[in-house]
Amino acid sequence: MLVVRVLGQVRVWHGTDEIPLGPPGRRAVLGLLVLAGDRPVTRSEIVDALWGDAPPTTATNVVQSHVMHLRRILEPTRGARAPSRRIRTVGDGYRLVTDGASVDLAHFRELVASADDAERQDRPTEVARLLGDALALWRGPALADLPALARHRWVEGLGFDRRRTLARYVDAMVGTGGGARVVGAAVADAAEHPLDESAQARLVRVYWATGQRAQALEVFHRARSRLSDELGVAPGPELEAALGEVLRGSGSGSGTGPAAAEPAPRDPPRQLPAGVPAFVGRGAELDVLDRLRAAAGEAPATAVVCGAPGVGKTAFAVRWAHHVRELFPDGQLYLDLRGYGTGTPLSAADGLGHLCVALGRPESELPDDPAGRAALFRTGSAGRRLLIVLDNAVSADQVRPLLPGYGPSMVLVTSRDHLGGLVAVDGATRIELTPLPTTDAVALLRRLIGSRVTDDPGSAVTLVEQCAHLPLALRVAAELAVSWPHESLASVVGQLADRHGRLDLLDVGGDTSAAVREVLSWSYQHLDPVAALAFRRLALHPGPGFDASTVAALSELDGRRAGRALAVLARGHLVEPRSTDRPTAGRYRMHDLMRAYAEELSADLDDADARTAATGRLLDHYFGGVCRARALLYPAWRGYLPRPSTHGGPDLADADAAVAWLDREQANLGALCAYAARHGFPRQAIGLAANLQRHFEAGRYRDGLAAHSYALAAARDLGDDVAVAHLLGHVGELHRLLGRYDTAAGHLREALAGHDRTGDVRGQARALSALGIVAERTGDPAGAVRHHRDALARYRAADDRRGEAIVLVNLGNAYSGQDELKRAADAFERAYTLFRDVVEPTGQAAALSNLGDVLCALGDHRRAGERLAEALPLFLAAGHRIGEAMVRTNLGQVKLRLGDPDAAMDELHTALRMFQEIGHRYGEASARNRMGEALRALGRHPEALECHRAALAIAAETQDHDEQVRARAALAELGAAPVD
Repeated sequence: MLVVRVLGQVRVWHGTDEIPLGPPGRRAVLGLLVLAGDRPVTRSEIVDALWGDAPPTTATNVVQSHVMHLRRILEPTRGARAPSRRIRTVGDGYRLVTDGASVDLAHFRELVASADDAERQDRPTEVARLLGDALALWRGPALADLPALARHRWVEGLGFDRRRTLARYVDAMVGTGGGARVVGAAVADAAEHPLDESAQARLVRVYWATGQRAQALEVFHRARSRLSDELGVAPGPELEAALGEVLRGSGSGSGTGPAAAEPAPRDPPRQLPAGVPAFVGRGAELDVLDRLRAAAGEAPATAVVCGAPGVGKTAFAVRWAHHVRELFPDGQLYLDLRGYGTGTPLSAADGLGHLCVALGRPESELPDDPAGRAALFRTGSAGRRLLIVLDNAVSADQVRPLLPGYGPSMVLVTSRDHLGGLVAVDGATRIELTPLPTTDAVALLRRLIGSRVTDDPGSAVTLVEQCAHLPLALRVAAELAVSWPHESLASVVGQLADRHGRLDLLDVGGDTSAAVREVLSWSYQHLDPVAALAFRRLALHPGPGFDASTVAALSELDGRRAGRALAVLARGHLVEPRSTDRPTAGRYRMHDLMRAYAEELSADLDDADARTAATGRLLDHYFGGVCRARALLYPAWRGYLPRPSTHGGPDLADADAAVAWLDREQANLGALCAYAARHGFPRQAIGLAANLQRHFEAGRYRDGLAAHSYALAAARDLGDDVAVAHLLGHVGELHRLLGRYDTAAGHLREALAGHDRTGDVRGQARALSALGIVAERTGDPAGAVRHHRDALARYRAADDRRGEAIVLVNLGNAYSGQDELKRAADAFERAYTLFRDVVEPTGQAAALSNLGDVLCALGDHRRAGERLAEALPLFLAAGHRIGEAMVRTNLGQVKLRLGDPDAAMDELHTALRMFQEIGHRYGEASARNRMGEALRALGRHPEALECHRAALAIAAETQDHDEQVRARAALAELGAAPVD
């Protein structure tokens, strides 16, 4: 059966399966159709509701699209061409047909109509029951997840219907002796509508009917004062009549109303602790609590506020609690469950005892058994509007017995744990606090420290980073700065620069609740031995991110146990998602303060040999992963490829998995190279950098230079001449790709000399061909051809077909530079065939891309486009961004020659952006020159002029001869002198 709900969030089920509705606009269309009942809603009405006075030009199309999707959602088995039975087109609008469906709004209206019938037949008990059932259908304001429609006349009208029904229900319950069950509802309505005399009068009668005369009089006097202060009027007849009932009733001497219930405590509990000063930020999270409170019905609502140690959970909860305390007139309770701290966690039985006493039960009357106390607490809290803050919970089992069973109360739980059981089983809403954004963190420092933050904003941002954006650490650091009034903020930052000494400074003497190290320790102490070991070992990881396989390598755990340990750490917020903006499943990080604490623990508790062994396993894990990725992406590569001594590393099924793994681990790999070289693992440093060379050449040049600087130092320290020669060649290639031709040539000549000494023929060939590319770029095509032919002879002597194919690509480029285009095309064709035979997709793509460029120059634009279209997916599959950018540049040229300069510009814009992100200067100059040509074809000569001048400046800087010639020729045709 189809189930549709709009009394709260807009939701749809087919049977027991909830169906995602999609974007807010689509939910809004469905909500409007439901609210309209049987009458059709015109498209213009929908457009007005969604966009008001400023609809987009595509508004009608958008509405039609929403309706189309809704029809598919509501009728999943309907044939593609069959008319819709659920949303019918009526004139220029739509009507929702709800036959056979369960719609909460329709049910609400039916129940209210039945209550009307019962009232006419003088059946008051049935009236109260029917109205209560009608109100129970509401799970918040109508269309609660669509705030843009909150002021729509239909939504507001439905809200008035709900309030009228609530008023009738309260009156009916009071009239039948059930006033105690609606105190909370009457309190909430009166609090939300303080100037509505009917709501205030109703609350007076409810309090009087339940024996709470003092509260009834207090409500009257408060309402009278508010009416006078804000509206300048006296109470009206209804409110005066309610007061008269109270006063007349008091004359009887009974002291209670007509349906007195058990008296409530004369002084409701007010237990909230003081809020922290200078609270900043958390606006979005506070809004979540506000919405949760506003949407709450007669059932208690629970929110779990979780986050890392020191992130400000208690301060946040207390802040909000004070903000809304007047909306909970039956009391605000606070209980520290001591889940994290120096004491023993509070048991559920003791917690229930505290809550029962706070609600007015003498301690002597408390049952000894937890079940009896729980029953007493649920009785005492039933029907009341209480705000209960349960601070520092350690588990769901500790909290669950402390939740009220019935009534409009709200419970706010704080914990370092996610408390998934409360969310999954008890329907709690989780609010996860993350470290403060930089803007908010600096604002907090400014309020705590003062002008020194404004005078030195750079140091303030550094201090925020040192404190990991955690409010507790920031407050302690601010206190430190205040205690050094004559020190500059930069000096304070300098004192905190050392990560390990930082924990000592962020220690408020004697106050364990404010000592950062102590607060972190409380979380560590709750870990089981396996998770504790994983936490300490993660301190040995030098990179910024990790996953379960990293934990497994460091801790000698199998994948299942490592995953479980990491989940425990994440649940306790000892590690956090790698990116809070775009979290990647299973990827985590440690902030600096947590890492410093983990390093302390590891140094204190773990044997030095065990730590060294763990580091070795970690490096071998990544070394193995790099080798596997390289083998999948470049299976025919026969360059310098050191192998790990073990067979560790992640499982990588195919090339896509290899690309994804390298992208995820990019930041780690450079850090691991540096760490290995500096800490006694030279072979791993060399192996990581060498096996990543092709990956670096695909567009990560600066990362490659950084990694190779460490690897080269390690190889020289070892006296490994073979490794030094190969790594020098790699460095030369990376400088060449960055357009630094003089530097590249120096490294390549040094590499060639090294290969000559070691007798490495393949190494000689690689260095010669790379020198040929430098010669071609710097305007020496004859020298380039000579170098490439020498390299080709060496590869053929070594029977290295892949090397031969590479040189043929380079030789084809050199022929192009000499305008020998047919010889160039022949070289690219032969290179493609060889790459295909040795199964190297990126090599095939490079040959096809260059062949497409030459065919375009020969005027065969159709074949050029075909070759380029073959090349692009090969580069994309390998994650080869520089190759992709080159293909797009060549495609731009082809589309320009085919007479479509707009399409050419699209390709060239994409290529230029990629070249700039990568730092490929030759590619940027080439793309700008081609963009200039496309702009000239579009008649946009001033822009073309700027493009060619920019290309010339880049090419002159890098000494790229061919792009300089191209730019100067274009500028001459435009009648402009080049700007040198």
